[in-house]
Amino acid sequence: MPFTALIIDDEALARQELQYLLERAGGVEVLGQGTNGIEAVELIRTHKPDVVFLDVQMPGLDGFGVLKKLLDRKIQMPQVVFATAFNQYAVRAFEVNAVDYLLKPFDRKRVMQTIEKATARLSAPAESAGDARLDALLRLMEEQAQAAQTPKVNTGKVIVRAQSRLLLVDQKDICFASIEEGTISVFTQTVEGHSNCRTLEELMEQLNPEMFWRAHRSFLVNIQHIREVVPWFKSSYQLRMDDPKRTEIPVSRAQTKRLRELFNL
Repeated sequence: MPFTALIIDDEALARQELQYLLERAGGVEVLGQGTNGIEAVELIRTHKPDVVFLDVQMPGLDGFGVLKKLLDRKIQMPQVVFATAFNQYAVRAFEVNAVDYLLKPFDRKRVMQTIEKATARLSAPAESAGDARLDALLRLMEEQAQAAQTPKVNTGKVIVRAQSRLLLVDQKDICFASIEEGTISVFTQTVEGHSNCRTLEELMEQLNPEMFWRAHRSFLVNIQHIREVVPWFKSSYQLRMDDPKRTEIPVSRAQTKRLRELFNL
């Protein structure tokens, strides 16, 4: 029997993409969508879904704020799947009280894994330690608020391992970075090497967010090094970079809107 779900995200394309993947996968009945944290609280109160797919970063009341509101108002807490692009605290929080987390742009196989986890969690006996898990989640929320107030030092440099050397690369010189089988590769006009970071999200924290963009789940690009936007199949696009190989990078469906905003397409 399918479980019921809500999708909460302030980005319309992200909501549509996730609903499309959930419906394709089967086993999930999407009851509705919400565009912000205030809507999320009311939708959860009204529909009482089994699972809520909850964006962490929303203007106003964010994903963590939604959970706090549910606790404060004693509204039945659904199982939670966090959705995030860069927020490391969402990744930590799923270990406390969430079924799983999904990184944007969404990946079909990863969504399938999340559905399996949610189904297993819902069929398992209720946990006696639920209150303690919620308390731990609230502590994480407080840590997030404190961390947000702590200014981060950005040197403008990134360490790249190339030919047994540790090179300090100026981030403005990075054309793009990619991840494959857990290894992050960094490309400039003159250097190809590897980052010590474990995820693209971790690398992104070292970079200027106004300069770098997560065009695809597996690619992070420097907007200043995009040489050409190439129309592709079914209203999709590829980016041709200005590295020596003129690498072509796909733009995920969820990021097409951002691409159009960047270049007024």
